[in-house]
Amino acid sequence: MRNLLMQCAQAVASFDQSRAFEKLKEIREHSSSHGDATQRLGYHFAEALEARITGTTKTPGFDVLGRTPMIDILKAYKEFVQSCPTLAMCYYTANRTIFELASKATTLHIVDFGILYGFQWPCLIQALSTRPGGPPKLRVTGIELPQPGFRPSERVEETGRRLKRFCDKFSVPFEYNFIAKAWDTITLDELVINSGETTVVNCILRLQYTPDETVSLNSPRDTALRLFRDINPDLFVFAEINGMYNSPFFLTRFREAMFHCSSLFDMFESNISEENDCRTLVERELIIKDAMSVIACEGAERFARPETYKQWQVRILRAGFRPAKLNKQIMKEGKELVRERYHKDFVIDNDNHWMFQGWKGRVLYALSCWKPAKKQ
Repeated sequence: MRNLLMQCAQAVASFDQSRAFEKLKEIREHSSSHGDATQRLGYHFAEALEARITGTTKTPGFDVLGRTPMIDILKAYKEFVQSCPTLAMCYYTANRTIFELASKATTLHIVDFGILYGFQWPCLIQALSTRPGGPPKLRVTGIELPQPGFRPSERVEETGRRLKRFCDKFSVPFEYNFIAKAWDTITLDELVINSGETTVVNCILRLQYTPDETVSLNSPRDTALRLFRDINPDLFVFAEINGMYNSPFFLTRFREAMFHCSSLFDMFESNISEENDCRTLVERELIIKDAMSVIACEGAERFARPETYKQWQVRILRAGFRPAKLNKQIMKEGKELVRERYHKDFVIDNDNHWMFQGWKGRVLYALSCWKPAKKQ
């Protein structure tokens, strides 16, 4: 299947449409959207290659926020968390670290870039409610990309209402603000950072959707990181896919995306049954949309631009941060949790200030914590 996909991609790259469609036909004979991991990989990559050939990329599927109903997102999220530790471990490590930081805070202000549905925060809110001496006031600034249509901030507003209900249930004083716009256009004044607060910038698995210097000379990605630094947070929590498929060259990008997504499809194959309706949802939300963007799109149309953790490290250091070591106890408990509850082929490891998560030896996700190099 990989050979067929590469042959098709080579034909696409050399504008040999007849050979490309010949290979697509062959791939489709051996693929299925509801088959095993290899069949699913072939099916969806063939769809993306055909979209590239025919230029049909401007469809609702090519939307970083997606248009999947909330109830379906919740089902997919629940299935994913139960079968794969990657997202749960990102949230667990981030929340435990933030909780420790806020042990004596009177006000905790979390500026969450990419809050989406706010799934990360109920566990932290519950933990804060049990803090000796009572919980701090929790301020959350939820930041999202604008939704298409007449109500660009509808989703991020609804997230605030849900978090408010949760805080009320656990008697945690709560204040919510939101911004729905491109992150590199946000100014420090819009964020309302008050002195005396314990401030955390949180960005989990979302910075890859901010364009880089290949789209604009003034890299929006670096502009967003400088904004994170200008906030002067007590802590910056960062997690991202560890991907090498951000090359400007189509074939290089295709090959790397194929290897990365093969691991993800294999991971789901081993942990979610083929008959499970949620599996398709999980794959669509976590693999297929990004793969479509990476394979079918060029220039500003390509919204998924992942980098390796080493490339992210260079960017974050350049923005004015220094690494903060991860708490050894949190790491130890996290590893035990993964070993007890999840498949033996999940890998979790750490190297000084990075936590790595992978599948069968391939690092798929990386998380780290940072502090301003010079606290203002």
